[in-house]
Amino acid sequence: MPESQDFTAPGGAALDNLGVRLHDGVATLRVWSQNATSIELVTFDETDLDWVTDEMDLVRGPADVWEVTTDLLLPGTRYAIRVGGPHGPGNTFNPETLLLDPYAKGLAQGDGYEEWRSVVIVDGFDWADSRKPRIPLDRTVIYEAHLKGMTKRQPDVPPALHGTYAGLAHPAMIAYFHSLGVTAIELLPVHAFVPEPRLLERGLTNYWGYNTLNFFTPHNAYATEEARKQGPEAVLAEFKGMVKLLHEAGLEVILDVVYNHTSEEGIGGPRSSLRGIDNANYYRQHPDGAYIDTTGVGNTLNTATDAGARLVLDSLRYWAEEMQIDGFRFDLAAALGRDSAHEYSREHPLLMAIRDDPALDGVKLIAEPWDVGLGGWQTGNFPDGWHEWNDRYRDRVRNFWLSDIDYARRASAPVGIGGFATRLAGSSNTFSEDRGPLASVNFITAHDGFTLRDLVSYDVKHNEANGEDNRDGADMNRAFNHGVEGPTSDPVIKAARRKAMRNLLGTLLLSAGIPMLTAGDETGRTQRGNNNAYAHDSDLTWLSWEHEDWQNDLRAHVAALTRLRRENPALRPSRYARLGEHTPNASVMDWYNQDGETMEQPQWTDPGNRTLQYAAASTPVEEQANRILLVVHGTETPTDITLPTIEDATRFVSLWSSADEHPDVKSESFSPGDVVATPGTSMRLFRVE
Repeated sequence: MPESQDFTAPGGAALDNLGVRLHDGVATLRVWSQNATSIELVTFDETDLDWVTDEMDLVRGPADVWEVTTDLLLPGTRYAIRVGGPHGPGNTFNPETLLLDPYAKGLAQGDGYEEWRSVVIVDGFDWADSRKPRIPLDRTVIYEAHLKGMTKRQPDVPPALHGTYAGLAHPAMIAYFHSLGVTAIELLPVHAFVPEPRLLERGLTNYWGYNTLNFFTPHNAYATEEARKQGPEAVLAEFKGMVKLLHEAGLEVILDVVYNHTSEEGIGGPRSSLRGIDNANYYRQHPDGAYIDTTGVGNTLNTATDAGARLVLDSLRYWAEEMQIDGFRFDLAAALGRDSAHEYSREHPLLMAIRDDPALDGVKLIAEPWDVGLGGWQTGNFPDGWHEWNDRYRDRVRNFWLSDIDYARRASAPVGIGGFATRLAGSSNTFSEDRGPLASVNFITAHDGFTLRDLVSYDVKHNEANGEDNRDGADMNRAFNHGVEGPTSDPVIKAARRKAMRNLLGTLLLSAGIPMLTAGDETGRTQRGNNNAYAHDSDLTWLSWEHEDWQNDLRAHVAALTRLRRENPALRPSRYARLGEHTPNASVMDWYNQDGETMEQPQWTDPGNRTLQYAAASTPVEEQANRILLVVHGTETPTDITLPTIEDATRFVSLWSSADEHPDVKSESFSPGDVVATPGTSMRLFRVE
């Protein structure tokens, strides 16, 4: 892709057009390798991927780009490359190994684990009038889902479409997404991936998909059987058809992308592509060739090299432009921002290039702002223009509604409400004023960890089914089983768990920032206490669509909360307010105690004070002015609160309460100074008029 006049990608024009480019009845294959001494193109029979049909040498050109122009690479051609080079620390060349083109747009699989071939693809998809929805950030509600698990058991989706790209865009699913009020579907990895050999040996698989084989190809197994039989171009068309239909329904598609490592694992693991092309430059290493692993899976892509950084950027461009993807969530994103000394830098050229590339203009960029290396925790420290998973938000909210309550039953609440209030109001102690509250992607749960229901039903993880003696998965969960570990018939405990889930969901969807809901939490999905179910492609991880009444009630709460968020701009500021100043698109916040008086400084940190009233007044540019009052009561003892006297406010209209088993459709009104009975551990939202 040619660069714009004021933007230069890593490596510049010399690294343009890597992979296969069709032109003038022929094709040009370009492969980068600094240390190779030979690169050979190998083509194969369409039906027998072991039958070599032709071979041709590539020639080294400027900037260590090897190239060949040939009529062997016709659309649909199966091909691989062989790369030779010197021996020594950092190099792992083997001129007999068949390798994937890192830029291949299609893949074909043979019989064995490593029997993969690249496929030449022609893009002939008709997007017609389909356009990216470009949902404003303040109106974005993300729904994190596994593509297969979402529809595998959905009764209104035809069986042939279960667990597929086409199934996700079925009218029944679109109607479901609309009913929830979510605006963006964030898919766990859909780049082509493979299971680790160690999992296959244990009869398990890599269900989540964080083990990428190729950065340019959609995962073949998520396509319908019909598309798979037709070949890679049909798989590609089905993926694009999914995106097109979701866009036409006003829904964005965000991809969880894994650029921090590949499926080649550590030295001695599978050699499928980058390791055989130029191991010394594509992976982070010590001088002796030992890998520097900041990802916990054996290798780390070296984005300090132009080739490594450009591979990531070119992949993002392809998915954003050719596949029309709306945003990306970067797994272990701190690994991408490590420099040549392997230290994180928020000004890393790749992080800045991703933000500044015109091809990615308007694309949502979400970092998981940590990795497992030294100095890897970087929440709040990504560049302007990036958004971040806010683990500080997750931990504080879980503490407030769960572990603090657990502790209070044995002694007294360990902390007051100040830290919780900061998270509720947009985490201004984590993100700079310039970045504002929308830098924070708020979440209570994610694919990794307990589901919402398990969070309120288990104190500890139960991962025995993973075959690792329960050693895997997080030990610190900030969970609370409410008195019994796992399933129970006790109606008091069950009611407490349901209310805890409503409090957690209410906090998530009424906080300043961008909320992310995990698929299935809206109906209380359980994984039976497994907080690391990455290796299970079964009913443990597939969504159930058979729900009890309480589950339908919980879903109704989520729909009500997303609607209230949409209708009340005071809940979704894009900037932090400044004291004494008018700041457009901020929310002016006032804080009151349970007596309706302004909160005093000692009350913020007093463990005996876990009740507050949070008033927010919007300062919108395009919407009508709006005011809300949110009451939060964080102890199990019921209390009375006195509604505050707010300037120009004549009444408070009740909109939602977490104490209700089903959302109350009545709009009860109160006056300033009225005393309102408040159940233990509950929230209540009012519109201020």
